[in-house]
Amino acid sequence: MTASPPAPRRHDPQTFFSLDSNEYGRGVAFFDAIYGFSATLLIANLDAPPGEAWRSVDSLLASGFGSQLFGFALSFVVIVAFWRANVRLMRELSGLDGPTMTANLVAVGLVIVIPFTTQGISDPASSDFALPTALYALNIALASLAQIAVSWLGRIRGLERNPTTGVQRAAGLITAWLPPVVFGASIPIALRFGPEAGQWTWLSLAILLPIAGRFLPRTHAVRSQHNG
Repeated sequence: MTASPPAPRRHDPQTFFSLDSNEYGRGVAFFDAIYGFSATLLIANLDAPPGEAWRSVDSLLASGFGSQLFGFALSFVVIVAFWRANVRLMRELSGLDGPTMTANLVAVGLVIVIPFTTQGISDPASSDFALPTALYALNIALASLAQIAVSWLGRIRGLERNPTTGVQRAAGLITAWLPPVVFGASIPIALRFGPEAGQWTWLSLAILLPIAGRFLPRTHAVRSQHNG
């Protein structure tokens, strides 16, 4: 016996912006602009090296430019990943209401802070301290949790365009929770063993995310065949 789908939830027209409304488009454009501005703001963390540093690649890296370039590249990838996740979230929702809009504003607000915390881990004068790495990891973890909240609120408030099954939700949650868990775990590691140890912890995502991306769909396919 199959359970009937839940009745559509009624939303307050004063606070709900449907997918085909101008307000929804303006809201999404506003979020996109913040992501783009945050990525552009990273360039402010790159200081022009002195003239003698351009004599060779070694002298250029020794001037501290290499550390700044690493911070720029890392945070650019992170911000783009947040933007792509937000685009995917917006496609999954039939609109935005007050709580989902607020959660999204919190998420983009935390993304705006990323260029600031990037300065701490990329500036040669502060990159050797553990606190900048811990604050950067906290920034990323909180922004990730805010995006998870957008997805969760969209589901419980009946905004999903195509309601997901339990297996699909579990797969999505595992993938979504990996970044905040890894970045959160790197905070005590950085404070105890130093910034490099904390930053090396972040690299585990390069292994864990592809594994989750390959294993979980197979699990869903096996479960679907079994139920069929």
